[in-house]
Amino acid sequence: METKTKTRWSEHNKEIADDHFFYLRSCIRQNFNPAAEKIFLSILQKNLGKDIYDDPRHTTCTGIGYHADIVPFETLQTVIARQFSLMAEKGYKNCAVSCITSFGCYNEVLATWKQFPDEMAKAGENLRKATGREFEMPENLSHSCDIIYKFRKEIARQARYRLVHRETGEPLKIVDHIGCHYAKIFPEKSVGGSEYSRVLTGMIEAWGGESVDYPERRHCCGFGFRHYLIKNNRSYSISNSRKKFVSMEPYRPDAILTNCPGCNMFMDRWQYTLAQIEGKTYGGGTNGIPVLSHEELAGLVLGYDPWKDLGLQMHQVDVEPLLQKIGIVYDPAQKFAGVNGKYINEPLFTGCFNPHN
Repeated sequence: METKTKTRWSEHNKEIADDHFFYLRSCIRQNFNPAAEKIFLSILQKNLGKDIYDDPRHTTCTGIGYHADIVPFETLQTVIARQFSLMAEKGYKNCAVSCITSFGCYNEVLATWKQFPDEMAKAGENLRKATGREFEMPENLSHSCDIIYKFRKEIARQARYRLVHRETGEPLKIVDHIGCHYAKIFPEKSVGGSEYSRVLTGMIEAWGGESVDYPERRHCCGFGFRHYLIKNNRSYSISNSRKKFVSMEPYRPDAILTNCPGCNMFMDRWQYTLAQIEGKTYGGGTNGIPVLSHEELAGLVLGYDPWKDLGLQMHQVDVEPLLQKIGIVYDPAQKFAGVNGKYINEPLFTGCFNPHN
């Protein structure tokens, strides 16, 4: 029985490289939450002393176009082959992927090439014809959340803050949401598989918080590509997010932690939309439940400035109540300051309702 248990758990673990990463950025999160990728690079380089290269020639993986049936699979393979050629040219063998959609695409292409070598040869030929480049296969492919998870205890040792309520001393209650393309397409490529993913729970617990289970924990956020890209289908998208909010509401979570840029944006923005439709929030009051990515949460516990470093003012649901619970020191006057530190105006209100109405 013990051997079977060990074997079963070994299936839910993955190899995550220690160092020397070639960074594969996301195309959409630079618009939604532009500081998330920058802070990931800063944490790896400054806090963990790791070598990670951010190549300015890197492009989108075309994943959104691929899943929306606009970009053919052959094109996707060629674009990914080009990314691997940039990696090889710089002498790297380990990929650190920012986006969950990209993570799924890279793994899909690698699995295809393993099972159908002719497809890999075709991608190499297409790349050669289009760019004159050659590519090499990566030795390790990890998502950025894998890497933060791997070094979660080192981050805890350096932490300036813990996920503990400053007044009560109780752990903050945090619910997690795992992006579908991280664990559901290739469960063996994730930490914990599709049903028992530990990648975000491990961070929450290592940094002092309480990971709260809820019935629709593994339900999709509702992005769904076609569901959102076609305007008339967006009711499908928002209904999925609503199902999750209804499920987590009784537990009164202090925050939602995500590992996908699309999920992060939808679970943040849809709270405002649902509040306008239904006249309520699922976190109580006018604000809603703050939504943070794994990079943003790591940055907070390490003491990075929530505005200048993390850009948390870009979130629809206001993060200030969460900052105050943790006891994070910050300057409210800098929340809406520009690059030069001068006030640049602010929205009528943050959160889901205008508290002055």
